[in-house]
Amino acid sequence: SVEAEVGRVGRCPTRAQLASAAFWTMVAGAAPRVVIVPGNGCDDLVGANWYLWMAERLRAEGHFSEVVARTMPDSHAARRKFWLPFMLGALAVDDSTIVVGHSSGAVATMRFLEDHPTRGAVLVSACHTDLGDAGERASGYYPPSGGPWKWSRIRSNAGPTGGNLLVLHSDNDPFIPRDEAEHVASSLGVPCRIVPGRSHFFKPCEELIQAVYEVSFPDGGYEPIASSK
Repeated sequence: SVEAEVGRVGRCPTRAQLASAAFWTMVAGAAPRVVIVPGNGCDDLVGANWYLWMAERLRAEGHFSEVVARTMPDSHAARRKFWLPFMLGALAVDDSTIVVGHSSGAVATMRFLEDHPTRGAVLVSACHTDLGDAGERASGYYPPSGGPWKWSRIRSNAGPTGGNLLVLHSDNDPFIPRDEAEHVASSLGVPCRIVPGRSHFFKPCEELIQAVYEVSFPDGGYEPIASSK
């Protein structure tokens, strides 16, 4: 049992133990792994938005078995036929994985969840329509050409009991209207957290880290250790 394992290492674990992914793996089973799926247009993740910042931050905090952030194939068009197989194969997204998807990456994550189980997902700047953009329409994600959204499948494949999802959006996103994200959240029956003044989430911010922790540890008890400030 968890109680027995904690007792075996001592009733008062050290700070080093509390910051160790190995400790939590022993106590509570497998620590979650995190895969970050970026938005389109990123030829190289170095210096792109917050992706490597998040990866380094989560690794440093030590509560995750692995944190993966890689440049995606077909990075500008972000087409479904390339991204979903890459997520399944190269990124090894599985039922131990928390997926953090941003913009096109959030949409790709939603389609991925229609067919594959995960441990949960954070959907940052998500939408459900192509917003009248020809390039987005050609990506293959959106109805009608991409098929209807299978909301119940997305929900059921997010976490062991389903529904382990959080939609994160800004009140001044210049590309994706707020009602797009709210529709996604409502269709999935999950929270839509509106953060003031974060635009399209181009820059690092604590709200991103907190969202990952909430989905990774839905029972609570674990908070970010480090600070970007």
